[in-house]
Amino acid sequence: MTTPPSSAPPAPPPPAPPFGRALCAMITPFTDSGALDLDGARALADRLVAQGCDGLVLSGTTGESPTTTDAEKAALVAAVRDAVGGRASIVAGVGTFDTRHTVELALAAEKAGADGLLVVSPYYSRPPQDALEAHFREIADASGLPLVLYDIPGRTGTRIEPDTLIRLAAHPRIVAVKDCSYDFLGAQKVLARTELAYYAGCDEHNLALYAVGGTGYVSTVANVVPAQLRAVLDAFDAGETARAARLQQRATPLIEAMMSAGLPGAVTTKALLTALGLPAGPVRAPLRPAGREAVDGLLAAYAEATAG
Repeated sequence: MTTPPSSAPPAPPPPAPPFGRALCAMITPFTDSGALDLDGARALADRLVAQGCDGLVLSGTTGESPTTTDAEKAALVAAVRDAVGGRASIVAGVGTFDTRHTVELALAAEKAGADGLLVVSPYYSRPPQDALEAHFREIADASGLPLVLYDIPGRTGTRIEPDTLIRLAAHPRIVAVKDCSYDFLGAQKVLARTELAYYAGCDEHNLALYAVGGTGYVSTVANVVPAQLRAVLDAFDAGETARAARLQQRATPLIEAMMSAGLPGAVTTKALLTALGLPAGPVRAPLRPAGREAVDGLLAAYAEATAG
């Protein structure tokens, strides 16, 4: 007896990523004197998009947001929008420890041409979850742009708990999470119960989170190897899971050198870009440049990641 074909409709395709899959947490280039280098930002943004980045996240931690002014943040968005046009999304970091100030930055980023907002938990003050939820809702209500909530308790001192994320997912403009919580179980809990787009914010988790339903990554390491990291996702999407794993493993020494060697990602990224002759410039105090030994180690790891 022949089994009749199933009449069940095919499963709907997954929702399109709100900002793409491969996003770079871009550094903010400065001139040798420490001023904002908008020409360098345009050149770097163009290179990143040409080599596989779907989106650029500006004025995050890697972009030295604590030491750039409000005017510089808005000028950076406008310059990068001018450089990439509609070829890539732009997500502007606007999070501060002050709800009112964050709203002001959100409105300025919207006016400057951003497509979305990256909003970190208020740091230092460590608000409880109900206050944290109210903070994010006020910012989401203030502008017409979609929000990426940035969960990085190691820097802020406050976790965005999974249950809080689940409640916030009901807001129409809260659409995504940049996850640096190092709570893989919590991330899967939110993925199972919401339609939030989940971006790995720690490069060592790029493939692992993608494999369980994540959207992609917001990567610091992509500043220097955008094509290599994009290839991991492309291989996985093609069903070449073993190759995706090999590509992720190949990038691991560089990820470790840039993100786990005791120096902030802004420092290691600018050191590598400078050594490679790409726009970067110095870091702003209180950060200090990488020493010669650290730069040599970074270059060795970069050579390993890009060999062949």
